Amino acid sequence: MASAPLDLPISKEKLDEINAHLSTLTPEEILKWAIDHIPDLYQTTAFGLTGLVAIDMLSKITTSPPPLIFLDTLYHFPETYELVEDVKAKYNVPIHVYKPEGCNDVKEFETRHGEKLWETDEDTYDYVVKVEPARRAYGDLGVKAVITGRRASQGADRASLQPLEVDSTGLLKLNPLFQWNFPLVEWYINENKVPRNKLLDQGYRSVGDWHSTTKVAEGMDERAGRWAGKEKTECGLHKDYFAMKAQAKSATT
Repeated sequence: MASAPLDLPISKEKLDEINAHLSTLTPEEILKWAIDHIPDLYQTTAFGLTGLVAIDMLSKITTSPPPLIFLDTLYHFPETYELVEDVKAKYNVPIHVYKPEGCNDVKEFETRHGEKLWETDEDTYDYVVKVEPARRAYGDLGVKAVITGRRASQGADRASLQPLEVDSTGLLKLNPLFQWNFPLVEWYINENKVPRNKLLDQGYRSVGDWHSTTKVAEGMDERAGRWAGKEKTECGLHKDYFAMKAQAKSATT
């Protein structure tokens, strides 16, 4: 494929053609293709292992990698905030931090939304800490496409993941490591001395908010520690935006 920016929006036929091509490439080649072809590209990340692999790969592909968008839910572990600083120091990549609207800290959030919103109304919690801040970031920054850390081997809704997707809002989502499994990701992190969350050395394998993340036993699925005991597998970012917005609106009226 020639190095020319994609004309957006793209048709299903064009998307299928692109995915047939990208499916034959390595993650590094997919990222290089994206830099050449996708306009207004950013990377959304909570600094999980797969996202960190993409950050490291991009640092070796280009001197001006796509800026990062970090959604600060206000409930991340202290170790996650430490990792943000480590990534800043090592890669010198711009990081745009977005918090729940009108809230700078947990006290302001709980004054506005009540305590333990994740227990009383989990979908609304996901909308106000992840979905709305993400949409605000995309609007503020003019984002047309984002790089994600999702992989098919994570199962559930991700099992049929393609390298490039278009969501209900028209946003392009690039999944460069869609074919990698957890051992490959961990190998890359160790081999390339990529900064990682210290909690991963304490029995955690996938790290989100402190209230919905637990340690997992050896041999368990890597995302088993996220929302343990629930059927939930996604935080809302990769669900239908308009459905999430409508649900959150109805919950507050």
